[in-house]
Amino acid sequence: MLIGELADVAGMTSQAIRFYERKGLLPVADRGANGYRVYDESMLTRLRFITVAQAAGLTLSEIRSIIDLRDDGTVPCAHVVALIDAKLTDVRARIRHLAAMQGELEALLEDSHLLDPADCADDDICHVLTRPSQDT
Repeated sequence: MLIGELADVAGMTSQAIRFYERKGLLPVADRGANGYRVYDESMLTRLRFITVAQAAGLTLSEIRSIIDLRDDGTVPCAHVVALIDAKLTDVRARIRHLAAMQGELEALLEDSHLLDPADCADDDICHVLTRPSQDT
């Protein structure tokens, strides 16, 4: 199939497919006599894999490492599990950080309702952020 057909079936643009080729996620396509890129069904499988891997939060570099292993004849499952484990650890840490930030923002917002803008000194810039918390 031609690049436009592959793009339509894969639900992406021709530019995305060319980008994935440049990044080494897809092999360089064969060319027909007319010079157009020609793709087989295996490229659709690979594009779907790339889409699913990106949805799981994997970077293009990580995805390329998986594809490289497979292309070298190695089953990449252990590598994929390690990547997913590391990604999950990172997500959990970010969730903890965001939860802490949420608490700080909620406290600032609650404190801000008790403040009078007229009491904001010039050297404070904005006392919503610079006023010490009531519970410290």
